[in-house]
Amino acid sequence: MKFGVKKDKINLNSAQFMRLAGYIFIRDRKFDKESYVRKTTRNNYPRFHIYIQEDEKTIFFDLHLDQKQASYPGAHAHNAEYDGEVVESEISRLKNLIIEAIR
Repeated sequence: MKFGVKKDKINLNSAQFMRLAGYIFIRDRKFDKESYVRKTTRNNYPRFHIYIQEDEKTIFFDLHLDQKQASYPGAHAHNAEYDGEVVESEISRLKNLIIEAIR
């Protein structure tokens, strides 16, 4: 699920905000993509996974919930939720953190 925040509404850069929100930076070396994850349990999955893009005025967040790792060698796809109650709840949590960061 995607959402955006105007840069002038938050006094942190995207990396600082993601750390504040409990996410860690990861780099997919195979595809040279950067993103952030936040575990929901002690295991690696399920976990929230978020990609960030920015333009001059807005930070765009693209969030989904990875349920499990790809189940066979060479696979790139995994079981993920892109909407629903759990994802919406995490987006609400992030938006509340943004409001707190403004203060």
